[in-house]
Formats: sequence, structure tokens, C-alpha cells
Amino acid sequence: MTATTLRHRSLKTSSIALGLAMALSAPAAAADLVISNWDGYMAPDAMAAFKAATGVSGEVVVHATNEEIMGKLVASGGKGYDVVFVSSPFAEVLNKLGLIETIDHAKVPNLANLYPEAANLSHDVGNKFSVPYTWGTTGLCYRSDLVKTEPASWNDLLAPSDALKGKTTMLATDRWLLAAGQLAKGYSVNETDPAKLAEVKDLLISAKKTLLAYDDTTFYSKLVSGEALMVQAWDGWCNYGIAENPQIKYTIPKEGSDLWVDTMVVMKASANKDAAFQFINFMLDAKNHAWAAQNIDYKVPNKPAMESLPADFLAKFPNMAMPVAELVKFEQLRDVGDAQRDYSKIVSEIKAAQ
Repeated sequence: MTATTLRHRSLKTSSIALGLAMALSAPAAAADLVISNWDGYMAPDAMAAFKAATGVSGEVVVHATNEEIMGKLVASGGKGYDVVFVSSPFAEVLNKLGLIETIDHAKVPNLANLYPEAANLSHDVGNKFSVPYTWGTTGLCYRSDLVKTEPASWNDLLAPSDALKGKTTMLATDRWLLAAGQLAKGYSVNETDPAKLAEVKDLLISAKKTLLAYDDTTFYSKLVSGEALMVQAWDGWCNYGIAENPQIKYTIPKEGSDLWVDTMVVMKASANKDAAFQFINFMLDAKNHAWAAQNIDYKVPNKPAMESLPADFLAKFPNMAMPVAELVKFEQLRDVGDAQRDYSKIVSEIKAAQ
């Protein structure tokens, strides 16, 4: 793991302003394909390698959040983009809106590289409209040298010991912030019952009083510095901290995790669908997909790619070696439809609470 790679990872969020400027600019007409992705989510030379392999040129524009690119796609009807990387609940919404194309499996033969479980994900059984790119869990990331007892429950974060008060962070994004409370209560991460959501809100308002911060972007750095001792974290982002301090550990609480999935979709408005499928097929090549696993530190649903990872890499980041059968036991985040307004309202009330 090179210093350059780590610096790039730390810039993944500090470069959001630059990414926004790029995303707001009109895609260049000269490119055969326009790909919208998160910054740093594929190899820097991926488009050059794709052109060398296929003769198809491509331009990458960056979006900082799912919500940002969704706003652009809905406003434009998907025009101006060919392949877009979005998390699975947003892929569901795009499909319901009729904005994305059915995946032509005959044109994506590298779908055969995916684990069988990756073709049976609840948001899109059979990969009809989306292709999974990365997947993983959300759990607790902590300083094993400074936390006396290994955390075992979401309540260790939500109702921390006195020694941890003011030394914990939670994710700020609606779905994951609520998921911690939902799981702690034994509820679905897609729960829509108002009474149960009210309980979750009360629990998270109580937890807020003990937090250092809500933090989606620098929580692992806070662990490295010791400013935080335990944080709610996506598994790959915890790995960024582990890379800098091996005393940082990751665990999934006994109540479980969500299963998050980031996907690739083809826009129905694309005038270059065959090339778009070529691009997805290229990204599913075992060597290309292995780059994502080793450089983003996220698990990928590609069997030969995962099997190619070095033993010392898996030893350094144990959550990367999680068996697929164990991973897919967790409930996948899904589109909750109209209840998303309730989710957003509840999160606003939690963050505004004194």
C-alpha cells in the first residue's frame, strides 16, 4: 500500500469541491461514453485502458453523492450520461422511473465472474437493470489499544461507557444513521412503521448527546489521531484507518449490519448502449475488478478477482476475507418509497435536537 494510494484516499473527500465542479460541467461531446462515478472509485488509467482494449473513448465525470447524481439524472431524463455508478436503492428508483436500460447479459459475458449470490440480490434479482460493483457491511471501527472491551453491540456506540462519551462518531447519511438505531432495536433497516421509527428517533436523539460528531468523511482519521475511539463505519473506510494504524479494528455488532451494494447502470437515454455494456464488461474483468478491491479496500462481488488477492492483504484487512455466504445474510438497503420523506424528516429532527 503506497503513500500515493493513501494520499489519494484521503483526497477522496477533500476533493469533493473539485468533483462538484467537474460534475456540473457539461460532458464533453468528443467522448464516445460518459461515465459518472465517485472520485477514486476506479483505476486512474481505466478509461485509457478501456480505449486501448476496445477503441471506445470515454470521459469520467465525478459525483460526490448519490443524491447529487440522482438530481441531475431526473432533471435531464438521463441524457448526457451512459454508465452511472449508484448505490442499490438509487438504482431501484431509477428503474422505477424508467430511466435505466435492461442489462443485456449477452453483451456482458464477464457477468459470469460474479458470485452466484451477486445475481440474487433483493433489489434486482437476476441483475436485470444493475450490475453490482462493490458490496460490504457497516459496523464499528475502534482503537483496540484504547478501548478496554471489544464492542459487541450497537448499544456500545449508542449508549457508550463514560470513557467513550465524546469520543464516538456516527455516519451522517440518513440511511446509515437510522440503520444503527434500527438494528439496535431489532428492526429492519428498511423499517417504515411510524411507531417503530419514533422509537429509533428517540434512541438516536439520546445517543447524539454522547457523540463527538456526525462524520461521513474523516472518522477514520479521528481514530488514527485518537480524537475518536469508536466510530460507525463502512468496512472499507475502516480499512483506511487500519492501513495507518493496525491497532484499529473492525467488528460487526451482534445485532448485525446492513448489506450495502454499489452498482453500475446504463441510462436508457444513452445513444451508445453497446459501448456502455462493453465498459461494464471491462470493469468486470477479474484483473480490473481486483484493482478496486486492493485500492478502494472494498469487497467486490467478483469471484476470480477476490481469489486473486494476496494473502498478506487479506491478513492486514480481515474484513476483506469475509465469506460471501456470511455477507449476504445481512439485510440489503432498499428503496423505501414515500417513507424516504419520513426518514429525512426524522434525521433532520435528530440532528436539530438539543
